[in-house]
Amino acid sequence: MKLRFYSLVVGAMAATVLAAGCSGGSTPSPPSESSGSSTSAPATGKTLPYAGAPKVEKPLPESVLSGHPCDGALTNAQINEIFKMQPQGVHADIPALGPECKWINEDTGALVLVLYTMKADGLSAVYANTKGLAKVWRPLPAVQGLPAVAHSTSSAQGPTDSCQVSVGITDKYTVDVSVGLGQSRLGKQDPCDAAAVVAGMVVTNLKKKAGE
Repeated sequence: MKLRFYSLVVGAMAATVLAAGCSGGSTPSPPSESSGSSTSAPATGKTLPYAGAPKVEKPLPESVLSGHPCDGALTNAQINEIFKMQPQGVHADIPALGPECKWINEDTGALVLVLYTMKADGLSAVYANTKGLAKVWRPLPAVQGLPAVAHSTSSAQGPTDSCQVSVGITDKYTVDVSVGLGQSRLGKQDPCDAAAVVAGMVVTNLKKKAGE
């Protein structure tokens, strides 16, 4: 059961990996310490945003994605609130996309992944390459002023197992939060709602890092 939850959420991430792979071109460099949205051309040579993705009107400084999500994407108090325990964050980086942290309750199978996606075209890549694969596709109200979409490519039990929320930090970068429900929550909680709550926590911490 625990492995199934993990494979479902990793499957959702794989759709984003596909998005990065399909974008073509060279790999952009990681975020610099400069503030504001990146104005450089995306890997595809297209103008951001595209594919129907919303523009990030009030981007955060790119420097908020410096460091690793295991070291501040979620506070200890927030992790305890999510899991009712304190699992250790584990580096689960995706070289094609960026640094990722995994927290898992081994007893229940509940899982949270936070990925700083810095090597794709932001929400444009998600809209262009993941929307057509998604079993669930749900544009969300802005997460503290930042555009977001919930999506799931899980085909095992539809949207009842896992969901990913992608939040546009700038037009070029996203934070992707995936949630796999614990065994006791299956059929009782919408994983997209849960992922949106966790995404809000992450954005709160990134805004604090930006001094907002």
